[in-house]
Amino acid sequence: MSPSHATGGFDFTHHVGRLCADIAARLPDLNHVDMRKVAVRFCQVRKGVSYGTQASLTPLRFAHGERTTVRRGQTWTIQRVLDASGQEMLYLLSFYLPRFLDRSLHDKLSTVFHELWHISPLFDGDLRRLPGRCYAHGSNQQAFHAEMAPLVERWLALSPPEETYAFLRHDFRQLVERHGPVYGTRYPTPKLVRVDPPGKLRGPV
Repeated sequence: MSPSHATGGFDFTHHVGRLCADIAARLPDLNHVDMRKVAVRFCQVRKGVSYGTQASLTPLRFAHGERTTVRRGQTWTIQRVLDASGQEMLYLLSFYLPRFLDRSLHDKLSTVFHELWHISPLFDGDLRRLPGRCYAHGSNQQAFHAEMAPLVERWLALSPPEETYAFLRHDFRQLVERHGPVYGTRYPTPKLVRVDPPGKLRGPV
């Protein structure tokens, strides 16, 4: 599964990918994140409402970085995601536009940190697993998101270049007015694929 591209206007996925790389380089807490193996895409939201998912992180491996898992007696794998050069990705980072851009600067930065924080410290394609039943966010998702604010402030205190995040000062309409159409890389959503006992892969289900 490889990406598709458009040209002209404002390349959102390029800019947000560059932002993520700067965050990972500056903050020791996120030094394990290698954006060369994180596929960044945008998904168009049809309804112009402010509520709903802003961004999401999809792990492309199972627990402990395994390529397969067993559920109800069946073995499953995840469709591979490749970048334009053919390199296999470990994570798929998605942003939902225009919804994500129509928030405050600090909320947008907190959302970016939120998704990067989900990446396992082992960077093995699995999520960071917190104690308890709800391992992705812990017992309180709102509290998890609130914990991103100090990380944002720490990063800003390190004086990252203004051009790295300046685009987040604008909402979707303002970016279009300044640069023309907002575009970026699109990746198909990877699906679970059942693995036959001999090792042959069936199609996605």
